[in-house]
Amino acid sequence: MNTSPVTLLALMAGLSLLPFVLVMLTSFVRIAVVLSILRSALGAGQVPPGSVITGLALVLSLVAMSPVAAQIGERFEESWPRLQQAAPEELWREGARIVEPLSAFLHRHTEPERLREFARLLGDDPQAPGWRSLVPAFAVGQLEQAFRTGFVLFLPFLVLDLLVGSILLSLGMHMLSPAGVSLPFKLLLFVAADGWNLLGANLLASAT
Repeated sequence: MNTSPVTLLALMAGLSLLPFVLVMLTSFVRIAVVLSILRSALGAGQVPPGSVITGLALVLSLVAMSPVAAQIGERFEESWPRLQQAAPEELWREGARIVEPLSAFLHRHTEPERLREFARLLGDDPQAPGWRSLVPAFAVGQLEQAFRTGFVLFLPFLVLDLLVGSILLSLGMHMLSPAGVSLPFKLLLFVAADGWNLLGANLLASAT
């Protein structure tokens, strides 16, 4: 089976971009930021560790993106015979067709107004913005959604901290740290509410 050098070079370039795609073109950023804010809200220091947060965010992102990956894989298998001997311009057209499911995913999770604003800033056609407008618009939108979710998550733990601080102050226990005293109660609240299951399910539902 003979494959043109141009095709091999394109495949190698695509593989080198895979880490960037996994981080910036999926829901990884939003999930990782939400989990990091949750850890800060709990006030448990480095629990869970950063490696666990990154791993969990990666697993949830891969599960959420599995339908898109399956569609891209099917299109790649269909196009592979043509890609082996394709000319550069044909290679570009086939590549654009293969990644159409990813483009549809990004459009689905990007606010149209934000996308048009980035298109105007970058000189793209606002009615048909390209990838250079779509990618930053999607990434910024994911960060905004992460902070909105993080704010909602932070509120109950903040109220609990204030309540514990007020009780300690009224009892004259000035030497005790409110954050340290409230930590067991915050963990109990989160576990009693089945927080990990609810958070994981909602993150997956919003990422698909």
